[in-house]
Amino acid sequence: MAIAEPYVANELVPVGTRFGQGLRQYFQGTPVAGWVAFAALAAMFFVAVFAEAIAPYDPLVPAGPPMSAPGSGYLLGTDTAGRDVLSRVLVGMSTSWWGALAVVASGVVFGGLVGLVAGAVGGVVDSILMRITDVFLALPGPILAVAVVAALGPSYFHTLVGVSIVWWPLYTRIIRAEVRKLRASPHMEAARISGTGPVRRLTRHLLPGAVPVTIITASLDVSALVLMLSSLSFLGLGAPQPAPELGAMSAQGMTNIFSAWWIPVFPAAAVALIAIVSNFAGDALRDRIRDR
Repeated sequence: MAIAEPYVANELVPVGTRFGQGLRQYFQGTPVAGWVAFAALAAMFFVAVFAEAIAPYDPLVPAGPPMSAPGSGYLLGTDTAGRDVLSRVLVGMSTSWWGALAVVASGVVFGGLVGLVAGAVGGVVDSILMRITDVFLALPGPILAVAVVAALGPSYFHTLVGVSIVWWPLYTRIIRAEVRKLRASPHMEAARISGTGPVRRLTRHLLPGAVPVTIITASLDVSALVLMLSSLSFLGLGAPQPAPELGAMSAQGMTNIFSAWWIPVFPAAAVALIAIVSNFAGDALRDRIRDR
């Protein structure tokens, strides 16, 4: 007769340790370029949150002699009014970052809701919602955004509204396609046969299944939105002066490109930096999610 072995309780693992193990397992195999992109993204997020605290001077008030060269007491020099370029670039990066995230959030919420309903309900509702979406997709996005901002008046909030109006159809199309694909999957058929209600199928199966593709799309959209918002600001459709916006700062400094090159170059370099880091981080996140 076999003798039963005494029961030994499993060793309790602290919650923090389990979280750390799960995090290491999730990012295991991430290439070095992905880690560098995520580290740069974390640094940029820190700047976005604490830009005004780490800025050496008030970005709206003159800090020294006009058009002082970089290194002459000011790391990135001063502009034509004597304002510190570094302080204005830091605050401008924060403004561009949060503006892009606000447009992404509005697109995910509104466009995602439309796409979720269209894909889950189907039929006439799907046709009506998709025809409305097609109308917005047929319009040239940047021109429509410019028209909206010009009609409402130049301000950064109006710029965000104009861009948000033309950005949500992308999420509607993507999420609708993902939901329709999930509806035809075997586990959804099993859920229907087992008597699961439509609301529960929507919240337990369709919505979670559409999250990965939504995250990928949103992460890759940030760089494009930073460029669009900076372009509208460059055209004078952003906040009035002397608001520290990267596009407007570059536009105003173009008249002094040969005598004070740092005034337009450093804001433009900040736009490129945000776009590049966001794009690399989005690519790394996309590859990691698809690998899973």
